[in-house]
Amino acid sequence: MDQDLVQIVDAALDSSVRRSGTHLACRAGCTQCCHGVFPISQQDAHRLREALQTLDESDPQRALRIRVRVAESLTHITPLFPGNPVTGILNEDYEDSTLFADEAEGAIGENEPCPVLDPATGTCDLYAARPIVCRTFGPPMRTSEGDLATCELCFIYASTDEIIAAELDPTIPEQEAASNEAYNVAHHTHGEIIIAYALRNA
Repeated sequence: MDQDLVQIVDAALDSSVRRSGTHLACRAGCTQCCHGVFPISQQDAHRLREALQTLDESDPQRALRIRVRVAESLTHITPLFPGNPVTGILNEDYEDSTLFADEAEGAIGENEPCPVLDPATGTCDLYAARPIVCRTFGPPMRTSEGDLATCELCFIYASTDEIIAAELDPTIPEQEAASNEAYNVAHHTHGEIIIAYALRNA
């Protein structure tokens, strides 16, 4: 179930990257999209926990550094967390909270680094297990309003036609939603979570 979704998304991303050419600025060391708290699915959370547990055996020092960053992140986030601090599940109206407010409204969590980000290298310590939203950020992707959105660092000099030509498979959100629903039913889980809470007890 999960691996099928990951393969579909990665194949769609590879295709979009090829069509984006030099307009896609994403590369190792670019960490803009690795700052700010954001929701992930329970399926994403499970994938990350498994990857961290595997890292415990292959590279325990790196795994320990992740756990230290998780603990540090939770000290910043927990006082403002718009959800259940025991389960880590976000409230349905979490977007209205101070932690998730728009930058213009003074969001507290906008600069919070992802605990999986290695600040020394600017790379993701659990890259192969990263959430779907991390895999799809950057290339042109349809918003719920039907607009094409891109990372603000990418496609700066691209024409409208070039942006449209590089669009990520628009069926990805629907496929992701169906996969997440199937996972939740199979594992008796629900709701969304953030990475620090997902890895808190991994």
